[in-house]
Formats: sequence, structure tokens, C-alpha cells
Amino acid sequence: MRRPLPILALAAALAACAPVGPDYHPPRPALPAAFDGRVAAKAARPTPLAGWWQGFHDPLLNRLAAMTLAGNLDLQIAGQRLEAARADRDAVAAAEQPSLGLGADYANERSSTLLTWPPGVGQYKTWDAGLQGSWEIDIFGGTRRAIEAADAESGMAEEDVNAAKVAVLGELVADYTLLRSDQHRLDIAHRNIAAQTDSLALTRRALKAGLGTEVDVARAEAAVKLSSAQVPVLEGGVQRLAHAIAVLTGQPPESLTAALYGQGGHDLMAPPLPAALPSDLLRNRPDIRRAERRIAAATARVGVATADLFPTFEIPLGIGPVTSNLANLFNIDSLVWTLGLSARQSVLDGGKRDARVRAAQAVSEADRLLYRRTVLGALREVEDRLTGIDTERRRHAFLVTAVEDDRIAFTQASRLYGAGLTDFLKVLDAERALSQAEDALAVSEAGEVLDIVGLYRAFGGGWQRPAAS
Repeated sequence: MRRPLPILALAAALAACAPVGPDYHPPRPALPAAFDGRVAAKAARPTPLAGWWQGFHDPLLNRLAAMTLAGNLDLQIAGQRLEAARADRDAVAAAEQPSLGLGADYANERSSTLLTWPPGVGQYKTWDAGLQGSWEIDIFGGTRRAIEAADAESGMAEEDVNAAKVAVLGELVADYTLLRSDQHRLDIAHRNIAAQTDSLALTRRALKAGLGTEVDVARAEAAVKLSSAQVPVLEGGVQRLAHAIAVLTGQPPESLTAALYGQGGHDLMAPPLPAALPSDLLRNRPDIRRAERRIAAATARVGVATADLFPTFEIPLGIGPVTSNLANLFNIDSLVWTLGLSARQSVLDGGKRDARVRAAQAVSEADRLLYRRTVLGALREVEDRLTGIDTERRRHAFLVTAVEDDRIAFTQASRLYGAGLTDFLKVLDAERALSQAEDALAVSEAGEVLDIVGLYRAFGGGWQRPAAS
């Protein structure tokens, strides 16, 4: 039994050889030193990306975020796919270990007694049982490269989970922002309807006093109805957004309606702008991290294809009793064993293995280009969000002034009409302008918040764990 030891020692030494194929080196893309734009320059204080929605200081939003992380079905699906990827990796890694199995056979046979060689013995029985095993020696590293690829693919699945967190949390906060904005716009619409109802009463009094006309009354009634027609649209939007938020948390659409309606529309306090550098995207964006893992997997696949060009070596093993009498099955004299070394090499395959190497190399290069495209897309997304915030803030400043001016114009027009010094058309025009300006201001405020939410999402915020206190 000492003779097999040199075979096992040689196999262990050969298995320790460096694997063939290219070694992986992470890409180092060229990045700008900072983001462009005035908004980026103002975001001087670093802001953690973990739990960024807490910057709204809204307890209900915080609770909804926790419910989403716990119950969102997309996150659960991504989590199960991650478990599957890890299991696949373990299955690939099992090829490094020897395989061993148990077997037992019984045969009742008869050989010809008329043969000269080998001489026939007539009818006989055979009982055998034992262990059968094999170990493929990974001399050229095909198995090790396959494990590297499986590790990288498991990392890709993990980044899919992170990307799902970024997406669902960003969608939740965006939907919540729009819901509160629509509720705020509903408040504005109801105030405008109340003001227009007062104007309608004023035109009716003026008509009775002989100072107004039926045309003024009709116009005032039309204004009330036109504003009232906006209410069902906004209410429907609020309801649909409440349904969307509930589904994001993994609950039936109507389950959160009472909670979301119970808290009326209010101005959202947007979180501070995140201060980050372009290089931070490489660490935080799940799509970039996933693209990097994809390159690692493709590089390892080149090694797998390259190793297939070389011979394969295997150590077969068999040990167990063989006897014609069941009573002798456990007799030491019935024991047989086999231990050897086998090698196989394909000589002619029509260039198939070489083609697989070229295909793996092309896929690896394509994944490197995909990584570059992903990085550029991420930079563009951040810059677009910064531009959107700057644009909306400047628009917001004009709208604030417009609302103030329209409110003054409406107040003065109402006083002049009450004194009989102007017609109702000026009141109606001023009232309509004020209503439109207030609604536009509410939309602009929500737009700025949505751009900030989009900026956090563009930075890849939401999947990180909070830093330890």
C-alpha cells in the first residue's frame, strides 16, 4: 500500500501549479476630478448615502422605507437569485475535491465451457461491493478559473440585490414626494375654489345691486367648475400613488391608504445634497460594481477555455471485496483495489477549442467596453441631476416672485371690482394667474425634491450599511 503514495504526492504537486489564462486586473477608468456645475460646488459637506431618506425628517417615510426593505418582493426575488448563484459557486468548487461513491453488484452468469481461451467455467455467481472514486487533478487551473468565474458571478448577483435596493428605495421616496405634492396641490385647489366661490358670491351681489352683469356671474361659475374639475384628477393621482407605495412595501394596494391620507399634504424638507467625487461612483454604484465583477468572470472564463487546450489527468480509485460466495464477502482474501493515473488529450477537434478561447477573449473585451459605458452613463446621470436641481432652483425663485405678484394683483383687482372701478374680467384673470402660479410653484418644489432623490439614486445610495457609531 506504500506504492500509491508517490502518485498522490505527484498529484498534489501538480495541482499546485499556477493556472493558465490571464490573471484579472480591475479596470482603472479615467475620471474627472470633480463634478461640474454650481450645485455640485455648494454640496461641500459629505453626506452619508446609507439611510439618505432620513434627511427628510419624516417619521412616516422612515417607517415606509423600513417596510420596503423588509417586504419588497423585488428584493426578495433578487435575494433568492443571490442564494442560487452562491449555490452554483459551491457546485463548481466541488470539482476540486475527490469524488467517492459506494456500489454493490450481484451477477449470476454462465460462460461457455467449449472455449480454449479463456477457459470456460460454466455457471458462476459474483458478489462485489466497495468504494469507487476519482480525482481530476487541476494541473492547468481550469477548475480554479471556473471557481473564480463563479465567485465573480456570485458578486454580480449580490450587486443585483444592491441595485434593487437603490431602485425600490428611490422609487418609494419619489412616489411619496409626488403623493405629498399632489396633496399639497389639492390644498391649493380647494383654497382657489373657496376664493372663486367668494368671487362668485361677489358677482351675484353686484348683479343684484345693478353693478354687475350675468356674464360676470357665468364666468365666475365657470371658474369654480374648472377648478373643481382638477380635484378628481389630483385625488386619483394620490390614490394611485398610495397603491404604488403599498405594493412597494409588499402589501395589497389599499392597505396603506388610511395612513397616507391621514397625514395631509405638507412641504417636504429635502435632504442635503450629497457631496461626492466621481471616484465615489466606482465604490457606490451597484451597476458599476456589477460591471466590474462581470469583467472578472469573463477573464476567468478565458482561463477555463485555455485550460481545455491541455490534457486532463485523473486518479481512479476502487477498493472492495469480490467473491463468488456471499459468505466470503468480508474475507480479507476477497479484497481487490485499484489506484492509478490516467491522462486524456484531444488530438483533433476541428479548431473547436481554439474558437472557444477566441470567443471568451472577445466576451472579456466586450465586458470591458460595457464597463466603460456604464461609468460614462453614471457620470452623465449625476451631471444631469445636478443640472436639473440648478434649473429647478432658478425656476423656483421666479415662481415665488410670480406668486407674490399675482396675489397682489388679485387682491387689488378684487378691491377695485368691489368698488365698481373695474370689470370682473380683470378679477378673473388675476385669480386664474394666481391659481396657475401657485400650482406651478408646488410642482417646482416637488421637481427639485425629485431631482435630489434622483441624485442620491445616481450616486448609488440606499444599499450601504450605516457606519458603526
